[in-house]
Amino acid sequence: MFLEQKGNKKQQKGWIEVVCGSMFSGKTEELIRRLKRAEFAKLKVEIFKPSVDTRYDENDVVSHQGTSIRSTPVPASENILLLANDVDVIGIDEAQFFDEQLPMVCEKLANSGIRVIVAGLDMDFAGNPFGPIPALLAKAEYVTKVHAICMNCGDLAQFSHRKTAEEKLVLLGEVDEYEPLCRKCYTLVTETT
Repeated sequence: MFLEQKGNKKQQKGWIEVVCGSMFSGKTEELIRRLKRAEFAKLKVEIFKPSVDTRYDENDVVSHQGTSIRSTPVPASENILLLANDVDVIGIDEAQFFDEQLPMVCEKLANSGIRVIVAGLDMDFAGNPFGPIPALLAKAEYVTKVHAICMNCGDLAQFSHRKTAEEKLVLLGEVDEYEPLCRKCYTLVTETT
């Protein structure tokens, strides 16, 4: 953490980091890695996830690889402001499932001196910007885009192709419902369906 002298009092500087990419790209794994490093540095860490995400665990944030970290599920982004007391670092997983207030919440936290690390899908299954992620990308000091491997050709993948006919925007799923594809393979698949 960077500290700035204000009179006789040290004030912590806050900022926003966003880790984004397609499904199966390692976003949650990277979020957990950063949070565990902060804990190792003896910083006070709090992790939040949307209460709708119960795929692996009701409470913990769990990566596709099985790595986990304790978290607090919340129904709306403003709940994070109410629960973020006396912390140095806040982690937010599956940010695309939060409401449009999330960027404002993250800004308030960062402005109060908290390092905010957010992970989420940058595009939905149709290849469109997803939820509050685009606004977070614009406001973040640091952005990391991670890639999966295309399941068709082996190139880097940035699209989350939905393999089912379901059209609703939010469909929690895993390898049975989604596969990562590169631009070429995604375009080929979506143009034929």
